[in-house]
Amino acid sequence: MNLERVDLNLLVYLDVLLREKNVTRAAEQLGITQPALSNGLRRLRDLFNDPLLIRSSSGMTPTERALELQPRLREILGSLNQMMEPKQEFRPLSSNRVFRIMVSDYAEATLMPALVKALRSEAPDVVLDCLTPSDVSVQDIEQGKVDLAINRFNEIPQTFHQVTLWSDSFSCLINRGNPAALRFNLKTYLDAQHIWVSKTGMGVGVGMDPDRSRLGQIDAALERIGQRRRISVYTRHYQMPALVAHKADLIATLPSRIAMLQGSHPQLVIKDPPFHIPEFELKMAWGPLLHHSPAHRWLRQLIVYVARQVSALEAQADDGLDLRARRNARLRRDRE
Repeated sequence: MNLERVDLNLLVYLDVLLREKNVTRAAEQLGITQPALSNGLRRLRDLFNDPLLIRSSSGMTPTERALELQPRLREILGSLNQMMEPKQEFRPLSSNRVFRIMVSDYAEATLMPALVKALRSEAPDVVLDCLTPSDVSVQDIEQGKVDLAINRFNEIPQTFHQVTLWSDSFSCLINRGNPAALRFNLKTYLDAQHIWVSKTGMGVGVGMDPDRSRLGQIDAALERIGQRRRISVYTRHYQMPALVAHKADLIATLPSRIAMLQGSHPQLVIKDPPFHIPEFELKMAWGPLLHHSPAHRWLRQLIVYVARQVSALEAQADDGLDLRARRNARLRRDRE
């Protein structure tokens, strides 16, 4: 194939077609007529010697060859877009750029306060627009409409970049008046009523799914030991359990960082779960389109730095608690 004869616009056409899987919508996005895009698709089929997209009852279905091309195509177009942009150094102190980021309720409570504080110091005129997972689709990030996402991800597109910000465990939040607080074990845990908090993904949310296999890490861990808990409240927000857990018959099993934030209430106590729940990772993910942007790179580096600072401060606090616990235990032994 002679590359000099390849129209690069055809690659843009293919990228949008594979994303939309509909000729009419793709033509609207590209600002061209439907016949012009249909002609472009014919040329693409000749170029790759493959149908690429086949009509089906659900729309246009990509062929195996098209699915193989898609991640490489996104990377190539992202690099070309970056290459064509004028090279500019990002100056955070004078920038008034708007960054749009998707953050889960968990990340908003644990990471965002420290990030906002750092931004006020490093880039006082930068604007941060925080969106919920239900506000954002994968396509929004692919197209650069949303800069990045911070969440717990089961899976993300192959073309996305990602970095782990930290790992977290789980803790149980219980009212002091709950009988389980005095003798906390697997039996008292299972006898109690529970609050379930969802790990929200991207896209429009729906109600709870009665299929236990989809309830998340906590219930999956129980299932592995042949047990299940009695859930009476389903919520999508980590702020809800602190309010509901004031009821003496309820237990909320939460990420430990959230439990520590909410467990300062005098009526609440924090307990380790009476069974093993694997840790989870909070990740930051972004699409290839903005990967080389100086402003975007600066924001990513700041978020990673802030996450490490938060983790370091928490580790110091934990060490202090351990020292106090050991000292108190020694004093009790001395008195005995």
